[in-house]
Amino acid sequence: MLAQEFLRKYIPLKAPKRMEMPTHLAFEVAGRTEGTKGAASFAFVFPMASGHINPSLAIARSLVGLGHEVHYLCREQMREAIEDTGASFHSDIEAEPELYEGRDPAMYGALGSLQEEHGLKGSFTKARLLLRELSIELMLPGLLRWLRKIRAEAVLFCPLINAEAPLAAQILGIPSAGLLTTAGPGSVKLIWSNVLKSVSSTAEEILQERRSFPALLECLDRLRGYGLRMPLEDTLNPVGLMPSALASNLTLVTTAECLADPVPPDLAKAYEGHEVLFLGPLLDKPGAKRAAGHKFDHKGDESNEEEVLRLARSAKAEGRQVILVSLGTVITGDHADYGWKAHATIDGEKRGLCGKELCQSAWQAAFDVFSDALILLALGPQSDALENLEVPNNVCCFPTLPQVDLLRLGVDVFLTHGGQNSFMEALSTGVPMVVCPGFGDQPVNAAKAERLQIGRKVNRPMGRLEDVEAEKSAYRRATAAALREVTRHGSFKENAMKYAAALEACGGVGRATKVLLSLATLVQVKMRSPAQQTFRCLGWQAHEGR
Repeated sequence: MLAQEFLRKYIPLKAPKRMEMPTHLAFEVAGRTEGTKGAASFAFVFPMASGHINPSLAIARSLVGLGHEVHYLCREQMREAIEDTGASFHSDIEAEPELYEGRDPAMYGALGSLQEEHGLKGSFTKARLLLRELSIELMLPGLLRWLRKIRAEAVLFCPLINAEAPLAAQILGIPSAGLLTTAGPGSVKLIWSNVLKSVSSTAEEILQERRSFPALLECLDRLRGYGLRMPLEDTLNPVGLMPSALASNLTLVTTAECLADPVPPDLAKAYEGHEVLFLGPLLDKPGAKRAAGHKFDHKGDESNEEEVLRLARSAKAEGRQVILVSLGTVITGDHADYGWKAHATIDGEKRGLCGKELCQSAWQAAFDVFSDALILLALGPQSDALENLEVPNNVCCFPTLPQVDLLRLGVDVFLTHGGQNSFMEALSTGVPMVVCPGFGDQPVNAAKAERLQIGRKVNRPMGRLEDVEAEKSAYRRATAAALREVTRHGSFKENAMKYAAALEACGGVGRATKVLLSLATLVQVKMRSPAQQTFRCLGWQAHEGR
């Protein structure tokens, strides 16, 4: 059955029942508690992106431990980490054949195939700005079937990528919450501004392309006909708006409010009345498995957690420094615009170092500085990660590392890309850092590390490709200088410890669990007047059909 036929047949033309939005305090006390009998069923919808899914794993483990069911819709690469929590894994590829049958799965949906089908040239990122709603239309039938099958009572999703999840929840009258793994709603404006720069476009230029893209306009018309209204502006007016967040009951954020990026006035107005809860870092139990990797055909690696922790404990017992090096999963993965082989783009021109060159230069800087320390290096999934490198004897390289457990154990410095999860994990354990940012919110976190005096940043080289060798050498020297400074001055460690103490008050996993249990018991009420027959969530609407 075609996706539009399914939607026409199964999406109710009457407005879905609205979930009463309790106040901030009501979320803290209402609904199920730890002692309540009767299991709830939770749907967790996340992408094949470890930075987006990992914070959710601790929540899933907590809910399962209380006797509830948690079902993930995700990719096979995330299965091991998901099942380690006690949750059930479900493949989005199998659940959503309307999108994936006959198409090649990508890290986000099947956008590569859709891009070819619609004759769109250029970057994957820019194509996503034009094709997102077409993907959503194809995802919805399978997602609706799946939510019904698991009898979901509440949905947790990634508001940056899984825009289909709150829409499906609205259709079925299920409450939902977004789990935002950046520094609050204000950070998204900065992220999207950088995205637009990377594709050498402005918001108005992309909007004009959307207005003149027939397939998108036809898709939006079909969705309106089914009783769903989605804005042509999407996340572009104002820049950084998350319509998917506004379609949900509330947004949970994995930082503290004092560390959140400022929200510009236009976004503050758009989000007026939307509940945002700052939970701080969501750290899982010691020994928990984490999702890792952005390599589509990567099958995972043998567990090495115990060996790594043994090495670290032994080095600390001997009085040696322990250096943790991990530059994230995106830059070491296969992302077409930000991954291992990708360069940054300025005005349509590829610039600076590719992911491989950036990583190898930073790794070599650590080799240069620490000849006696134990260096624990997370390589990622690429087979040529150490190509042409001489690795000293004091360096232990692994595809992945138990990052949180090592940070808890205590390392002397963390050489990181500055992704939000890594940034918060280091801060919550009082570990100073040197940040080598790649893209998105990473440069913002790098600047924040300097402002808070918890670390130093090393800006990504953006020179011309013919100067790559000089760029690599300069980047290596700058990273080495930053590592020396941070490890020689105890003030960075002292400042990090102060913020670690402050973060404990945010509530973390325990608070997130209580909020979701409350969400699962929201009372659904019928609309009381014709004016209420339109369920308006600024960016998304569900209303009575034609």
